[in-house]
Amino acid sequence: MEAVITILALLVVVFIALGVYATVKAVGAAKRGVDRTITQARRTVEDTTLRAKSFGQPGVAGELAQLRLSLRTSMRATQDALHAGAAEDASLAESVALFRRLSAHGLELDDELKRLEREPDRTTVASLLPKLRERTRQITHSAESLRWAARDRARQFADDDLDALNAQIDIEAGALRHWTTDEPAQSGGAKNAASPGRGPGTDWPDPAATTDPSATNSSTADEAWSGPAREESPQAITAPDPRLRTTYPWQKSTRPETTN
Repeated sequence: MEAVITILALLVVVFIALGVYATVKAVGAAKRGVDRTITQARRTVEDTTLRAKSFGQPGVAGELAQLRLSLRTSMRATQDALHAGAAEDASLAESVALFRRLSAHGLELDDELKRLEREPDRTTVASLLPKLRERTRQITHSAESLRWAARDRARQFADDDLDALNAQIDIEAGALRHWTTDEPAQSGGAKNAASPGRGPGTDWPDPAATTDPSATNSSTADEAWSGPAREESPQAITAPDPRLRTTYPWQKSTRPETTN
C-alpha cells in the first residue's frame, strides 16, 4: 500500500513539474512574440517618422533623417537576404559573420545620427555632414555588395539547376520520340527475320512444302470432322426358327390369332 502511495505521489510531482515547464515555455514564447511585435511596431513608426522628416524638414535635420533612413533600409535588406540564403547555402556563414561586424559599425553610426538630430548647434552638425555621408556610403556600399553577391549566388545556382533540368527533359523527350528513328529499322529487321535468305545450310527442302496440300487439308479435315475411329459394324442377328425351338412341359402352347 505504501509503495502504491509513493508511486502516485511521484506521478503527481512529475505532472506538476511538466505543467510548470510547459507554462514557463509558453510564457517565454508569448513574451518573445510580444517583444518581436513591439520591436517591429517601433521600427515601423521610426521609419515612418524618418521618411516624413526627410521630406518635410529641409536643411540639416532633413539630411540627417535621410542618412538614417538610407542606412537602416540597406542594412535591413542585407540582413534579410543573408539570413534567407544561409538557411539553404551553408557557404554564406562567412558572409553572415562579416555582416555582423558591419552591423556594429552601422548601429554606431545610426546612434550618432540620432544624437545629432537633437543637437541644437546646427552649424557644427552641418560641418560634420560630409564625414557622416562618407561613413554612410561606405557602410551601405559594403552591405549592398554582400546582399547582391548572395542574390547572384542564389540566382546562379537556380540557373544551373534549370539548365540541368532542361537537359534531362530533352533526353526524356528524345526517348519518348524513339519511334521516329527506331521503328523503320525494327520493321525492316522483322521483315528480314520473317523471310530469311537462302544461303549455305539453308537450301534443304521444307517438309511441309513437299507434301500435297490437298492431301494434307483433306486428311486434316477428316480428322477434324470424323471424330474417333469407327469400329467394325456388328453383324445382323438372324431370328431363330420357331419350329426348331425346343419346347418345355411348363410352357403353354401358342394360340392361333383369330381375325374377325
